[in-house]
Amino acid sequence: MKAPQAAMGTKRRRLETADGPASGKCEPLEVECFYSLSSPWMYFGGPQLEDIVRRHRVKLVLKPFDFQAVAPESGGIPLRTRPEPRKTYHAEELARWRDYLGMPLNLQPAHYKPNFSATQAVDPNWNKYAGWMVIAAQHRGEDAFLLSHALLRALWAEDRDTSDPAVRIAVANENGFDGAALQALESADATQETYAKYTREARDKGVFGAPTFIVGHERFWGQDRLLFVDRKLGQMQQKNIAEAAG
Repeated sequence: MKAPQAAMGTKRRRLETADGPASGKCEPLEVECFYSLSSPWMYFGGPQLEDIVRRHRVKLVLKPFDFQAVAPESGGIPLRTRPEPRKTYHAEELARWRDYLGMPLNLQPAHYKPNFSATQAVDPNWNKYAGWMVIAAQHRGEDAFLLSHALLRALWAEDRDTSDPAVRIAVANENGFDGAALQALESADATQETYAKYTREARDKGVFGAPTFIVGHERFWGQDRLLFVDRKLGQMQQKNIAEAAG
């Protein structure tokens, strides 16, 4: 099923994330989203994830984590060092999903560092800065999902270098945030502590790919598993309704 596109338009209601208000008397169901701010699959999954969270009225907790540190520990192979057949298949999959979802995406984005040759120097934090900005927005109770999707779109569809602080500030400003304030908070102790916490949680919960969605104690790896996230939330809500009815 195609991911809905309308939810990402300009006239959108704010999506409540970790620090937003919850409605209802019971503790709301929660979707944890472990990912990096360079994942094309999180970019593709954004509209569908937003639709699922809105329909089920659940809390979304965005959890950017240190993918470069965690993935190799669980058998992941960085794209830059994968055998050529796996690199080319990655590109084929991106093209298939781009066409199926009707979402703009450059197959060779100018600033996607894993596409650089293995001999080129790459800032190890290149995709962490944007994650830190998203965490800062979430701490402030702002619409962190909107910012996250905008930063992913900037990297994958607009050929913008999101490792550049000026670009991140501009993207944030374009989407109604105070970009300079959020960029200044990227290096704040609270932001860094949360990023380290999310990285520990990713290890402890068996996260090995991005994005990984966790509902209850169940893992769903990849944007193509959002169908099952939707189904799981529906099952949990029906169970809660039955239990409340006694």
